[in-house]
Amino acid sequence: MPEKLHLPDTLSDAEWLDRMDEIGTERGYYSALGKKHVAVFGDNGSRVLLVTFESLAHIRAGAPDGAPLGFEFADPRGWSHLSLIARRETWFRSPHVWRFFDRQIDSGFFEEFDRVVFYGAGMGGYAAAAYSVAAPGAAVIAVAPQATLSPARARWDERFTDKRGKDFTSRYGYAPDMLDAADTAYIVHDPAETEDAMHAALFGGAHVHQILYRRGGAGAIDADLRAMGVLERVFEDAAAGGLAPISFHAALRRRRAHTPWLRAAMARVLAADRPYLTGLFARAALRRQPVPRFAKVLEDAEAALAKSGRRLPSPPKPRVVAGGS
Repeated sequence: MPEKLHLPDTLSDAEWLDRMDEIGTERGYYSALGKKHVAVFGDNGSRVLLVTFESLAHIRAGAPDGAPLGFEFADPRGWSHLSLIARRETWFRSPHVWRFFDRQIDSGFFEEFDRVVFYGAGMGGYAAAAYSVAAPGAAVIAVAPQATLSPARARWDERFTDKRGKDFTSRYGYAPDMLDAADTAYIVHDPAETEDAMHAALFGGAHVHQILYRRGGAGAIDADLRAMGVLERVFEDAAAGGLAPISFHAALRRRRAHTPWLRAAMARVLAADRPYLTGLFARAALRRQPVPRFAKVLEDAEAALAKSGRRLPSPPKPRVVAGGS
């Protein structure tokens, strides 16, 4: 098993890339794809390959060890991994990236693996879906992906108007079409985020599964999945060929004890101005996380109900599991 990688945040971007060059050369390969992208392959001799799409800024700001996802999730499990890294917000729309995947197809690279898993979030989610066509039969997990930024198909998305000039119509262009060759695909998004939900609706097919994750803030879902251990769980299931909607939803139950998700859900309940529902939710949240804010919300809800002569039902009694000796 490769030594755990840690890249300090004191490194400049150029120093970080130099270090990745050294590591990639040592463990597999490092390839500069023009001036805006790099590819790093970690060869662990496995029949499982994790392919991830990330931005340099996101890695350096969000990764616990300052390293791409493959080093965090694949290395400890002995999987091989391929990291595509964008130095800017490019959506990985570059002839250099197209030619890189063309070479992998021509060389039969992806055919060397029994299981291939593509993952990305945001623009990385777009790329994970779009480039998965290079590995027919792959599993794809895309968090809040864009289907395209082409004005002809997504003029309604006003968030990235400065990126509309990129070519989303030629090679590996329209992400939903590129998913046709995948074995299974999971589009994770917050249905309350209008643009994300509209993009998600463009991904269809019997093998495409919509996973709804109400978070109440764009860009936080992937961080939640990572912090809760959900990514670890779904990657393992996908690597074993056992990822299914039911197992994905089972992994998401971990959010019930995840304080950031509970806070976001609490905010939505409070906005509905329904003291009874608020009280029930706050009491359930307190059972999982003893956060003072939740206790205050419960107190306020009970006071509001008392003014109208109502009260919450008695808390459920703890279940007693019978045992024998």
